[in-house]
Amino acid sequence: MRIAFLTAPEGVEQVELTDPWQAAVDAGHEPVLVSTKSGEIQAFDHLDRADTFVVDEVVGEVPVESFGGLVLPGGVANPDFLRMKPEAVAFVKDFFAQGRPVAAICHAAWTLVEADVVRGRELTSWPSLRTDIRNAGGTWVDEQVKICDHGPNKLVTSRKPGDLKAFCEAFLDVFAEEGGR
Repeated sequence: MRIAFLTAPEGVEQVELTDPWQAAVDAGHEPVLVSTKSGEIQAFDHLDRADTFVVDEVVGEVPVESFGGLVLPGGVANPDFLRMKPEAVAFVKDFFAQGRPVAAICHAAWTLVEADVVRGRELTSWPSLRTDIRNAGGTWVDEQVKICDHGPNKLVTSRKPGDLKAFCEAFLDVFAEEGGR
């Protein structure tokens, strides 16, 4: 299955990109780095610059139909940037409209809030997003991983880097259940 990993050009939390990416590779999937512009993205280790990664596809130029699922890594700056880009928000909305599975960790829930896809769903995130999720009509829970199947697709969410092992296992199980389209 091809899995889109949507990130901003700068600000993604590196471990929240690389651990799920490697888990997808190890499970036989094809991860694809999608960003708002071509070139490279700059990852961070909290507030410190980390590695750069080459962008495979540009959002708005690649159809959602070419992917079986979507992973949204966190980092504070990453989803804050993405939620201000209409093409990124539309990309996320399209996964929900087409019933494709989505996984988001940490601050990535901000992109889900902006896409207006949390209403009526239970999800988790970094605790500071609790009020944003509630204000967007979602129910925030403090759990390592939350799988919500309310709506047209399954949504897997997780709180923080310390939950990555459980997050990777959960999204890979859900994506396998949903099958590659």
